[in-house]
Amino acid sequence: MQIGIFTVGDVTTDPTNNTTPTEQERIKAMVTIAKHAEEVGLDVFATGEHHNRPFVPSSPTTMLGYIAAQTERIILSTSTTLITTNDPVKIAEDFAMLQHLADGRVDLILGRGNTAPVYPWFGKSMQDSVELTVENYALLRRLWDEEVVTWQGRFRTPLNGFTSTPRPLDDVAPFIWHGSIRTPEVAEIAAYHGDGFFANNIFWPKEHYQQLISLYRERYEHYGHGKADQAIVGLGGQFFIRKNSQDAVREFRPYFDNAPVYGHGPSMEDFTSQTPLTVGSPQEMIEKTLSFREFFGDYQRQLFLVDHAGLPLKTVLEQLDLFASDVLPTLRREFAARTPKHVPDGPTFAARKAARLVAATVEV
Repeated sequence: MQIGIFTVGDVTTDPTNNTTPTEQERIKAMVTIAKHAEEVGLDVFATGEHHNRPFVPSSPTTMLGYIAAQTERIILSTSTTLITTNDPVKIAEDFAMLQHLADGRVDLILGRGNTAPVYPWFGKSMQDSVELTVENYALLRRLWDEEVVTWQGRFRTPLNGFTSTPRPLDDVAPFIWHGSIRTPEVAEIAAYHGDGFFANNIFWPKEHYQQLISLYRERYEHYGHGKADQAIVGLGGQFFIRKNSQDAVREFRPYFDNAPVYGHGPSMEDFTSQTPLTVGSPQEMIEKTLSFREFFGDYQRQLFLVDHAGLPLKTVLEQLDLFASDVLPTLRREFAARTPKHVPDGPTFAARKAARLVAATVEV
């Protein structure tokens, strides 16, 4: 099980003291959080991609490249790379470059994006979002899998004998997760290619995501990539923990009530009962997180959102420290004990490179 964190990069006023970080302060804080995630032993740091306020991570590969230079082990990923409004050629080249800089410890989650105004900013229409996803991903795959590509589609100019540079490190393309909160077509794409499916299930009740994940697993097996329970699944989550549950609830409530995503909506109690959000003690978080596999089956990656809604950097780092000391060891031990041996581990560059070498030897 790969356990890590993701950020949406919101610049939000702290409701307890009415202070707002500058964009630079928020960006630098995200870098500090990523470095601290490696220091406390987490496996993954992921950043979203947003082009609208109050969010700042408009250039994920720039940020991840900067973090790569200051870390050694942690997997660097995205919690959304917009496959709809980004040029597939630029995605192919940017992430291959990042691969080389980070010695392979790179993957990405592709998503459609759910902010309607972004589409026309990049010359696209939200009405074409599913078609853009299908076409752009098909091209991205070819750009990484084939040395020379000749291609023509609906949404961009044709390519004639084009080679994307640099090539993927050691001919192993970054692992792709397809992220979705509501689109069956995305689950189908992930299953068809044998890619991962990431359900960022932080907003809606679990029953909604059970349907998407079940569809992905069924189609993964249908296309011959393995048994349904061997499909590569990732889940989102959120937490705010303190040693004492009452302290966590009291401290986090003003942040929850004013969060840019769900503030002024459901009560914190309703939200924690219906979604993966844990606000409480380390033991409560352990119990809730371990229950996810009961709903979604065995899975490979768990990412938590911890740095949103105006929480100060000092508090986020405290959260990571407490999580690493009081939650992470138990989660690792319990997931390892409960996962059947035939269920694959989370994807890594080293493992995929080794598999490629074995496959090449067998072919020879």
